[in-house]
Amino acid sequence: MRTKSAIVAGLAAVAALAASVPATAATPASAALTARPNCPQLDKNTPWFGDNRAKLQKMIDERGTCSGKRGGARPVAAFDWDNTVVKNDITDATLAWSLKHDKILRPKHWSDTSKWLTPAADRALTKACGTSVPVGHPLPTSKNTACTDEIFEIREKSQTMSGEAAFAGDWNHRRTVPAYAWIPQLFAGHTPAALTSFAKRARAEQLAAPVGAKQTVGTHTIAGYVRYYDQQKDLIRTLKAAGFDVYIISASSEPIAEAWSSGVGLDRKHTVGIRSIVEHGRLTTGVKGCGDVADGAGEAIPYMDGKRCVINQEIFKIKGAKAWQQQDFSHRIALGAGDADTDVTFVNDATGAHVAVNRNKAELMCRAYDDADGRWVANPMFIEPMPRKSGTYPCSTTGATAADGSKVPVKRADGSVIADQVDRAF
Repeated sequence: MRTKSAIVAGLAAVAALAASVPATAATPASAALTARPNCPQLDKNTPWFGDNRAKLQKMIDERGTCSGKRGGARPVAAFDWDNTVVKNDITDATLAWSLKHDKILRPKHWSDTSKWLTPAADRALTKACGTSVPVGHPLPTSKNTACTDEIFEIREKSQTMSGEAAFAGDWNHRRTVPAYAWIPQLFAGHTPAALTSFAKRARAEQLAAPVGAKQTVGTHTIAGYVRYYDQQKDLIRTLKAAGFDVYIISASSEPIAEAWSSGVGLDRKHTVGIRSIVEHGRLTTGVKGCGDVADGAGEAIPYMDGKRCVINQEIFKIKGAKAWQQQDFSHRIALGAGDADTDVTFVNDATGAHVAVNRNKAELMCRAYDDADGRWVANPMFIEPMPRKSGTYPCSTTGATAADGSKVPVKRADGSVIADQVDRAF
């Protein structure tokens, strides 16, 4: 046992040491972090909303190389792509470029492209695009405005130019959406490398165009530029430097996402998108499944609950039906980042930080503003942010989407309903 005199002497030594430290010096914890050379820091000159940078830095310090922990699996961070890592949509950009350069190959029957395509959509596409081009050859969409319009209207609104529903039937609305799966299906007949090359050419044009630029696709006017968000590039850089394993989880076709992800230092292994079935080196209309959902026509894609499934299956190696379930703490991502309800499941699964880029999407922002675990990071869009949502998010009534497509209340893990929320990050 220590003697009383030894304790007094020890306290005196501590007091003397404290007196010698300037009042402005860092606290012991922060001093230790600052002194450690492997403590990556977010760029203080890159602006975040409110205290969001500090929240993210705290999580990085807690879970990364600065935590002092040794051994074990690396923490995982997962980011959605469109409007999360970049401003605007790379699938729209690639499809627009492809339509302007005659890269869509004529299918034998348009109904072959999606099991959910309606007879009305099949008729509209057949009429607009014609049957004179041999099957498997490029459609002249650069000159045929009617064909381009039908394709883009179906992509954008899931309806024909005359307003008829383009998709019908049954699907799990938390696992897929036919219009998303339809894009890689449209590129059937091309090699994956060819689709990546189309995306790279679109990328060059979009990055060269000024912020705010528009482009015309048929008679549709859409965004004509894409930009990497400096904040997200810096966050990904810092996470990687801090020992995180960083992934992109996108509802874009994987060859399209691969054309962009290298811009934030991520390789193909860390880029997950809709995975088409490839036969004889060429894309088909088949789509790889997930968990206990077999390969098929796109019944399970990286969309809503489907993003959780691919994270569990591809990163944590959890197979079968269990891949659809939220896992224990050690088999979940540390950071999740998204901008829409399509991302809400995997972002909510994160154990360290949930980054919600605000595009006024109800389920995501209901969870962000409810902030049940105190780890949500709600941030306006970094370029051309959305205006403040008028009124409140309908969290208590219709904020979430059920598997059958109906609108239901947003609930916490314990089953309680989240109250309606006011928009606060804009």
